[in-house]
Amino acid sequence: MSAFYSLWQQRGLLKSLAWRDIASRYKGSTVGLLWALITPLLMLAIYTAVFSGIFQARWGQDGGPIEYAQQLFVGLTVHALAAECLNRSPALMLNNISYVKRVVFPLQLLPLVTLSSALFHFLISLAVLVVFYIVVNQTIPLVGLLYSPFILLPYLIWLLGISYLLAGLGVYFRDITQVMGIITMILMFLSPVFYPASMLPPHLQGIFMFNPLTLIIEQLRAVLLDGGSPDWGLLGLYSIGALLMLFVGTWAFKKMRGGFADVL
Repeated sequence: MSAFYSLWQQRGLLKSLAWRDIASRYKGSTVGLLWALITPLLMLAIYTAVFSGIFQARWGQDGGPIEYAQQLFVGLTVHALAAECLNRSPALMLNNISYVKRVVFPLQLLPLVTLSSALFHFLISLAVLVVFYIVVNQTIPLVGLLYSPFILLPYLIWLLGISYLLAGLGVYFRDITQVMGIITMILMFLSPVFYPASMLPPHLQGIFMFNPLTLIIEQLRAVLLDGGSPDWGLLGLYSIGALLMLFVGTWAFKKMRGGFADVL
């Protein structure tokens, strides 16, 4: 608790570092930060054109190509949020050696900076999806938007925990940076991104639920696109696992932190 109280005291520094991280991606580009909006717009337009005009893909038996594009977009944005955290976290200390060797700098902010930057882009993509949904369905998914924070919060807690763990391990095991790129790619195909989880054989559905992305993707689709309500029981279990991951991640990061400066 003292660690998180310290983070709260340093929220101003966190905000500055997160904004600098976001702005650095588009530094020198012509339209600058507008790329954060243009990219998801282009993605959704391409998915809709390809799956509605070329492949005539359908989501399940009743869904049309446009619905397929929306369902796919939800899965890809949830995966992209995880991919950014998982791919960047192992190299956080290596890329910020000057911070590591400054005793007074709060290194525990760095995983939060990465998560904040990824969340910023995720929220923009989510806003694009909501606007597209309103245009297509002539209605606002208000209930889904109200439910969404309760689905995303445990997911963010889990991502923060794994980010702390990877940030510490990445200092001692440099190969993790390369391995995570492969893992995130495998994770995309083992998550219900391109297909609904209901299409899986019954004996595989239980196994896929251990994938930390599966429940979040399915629940977001249920509330935003299908107008349903979350499965509070499953979300409660997920939240317990996420808090456990956060505890393990922060504990491991604290234990490993003492040797960062020597290794680097």
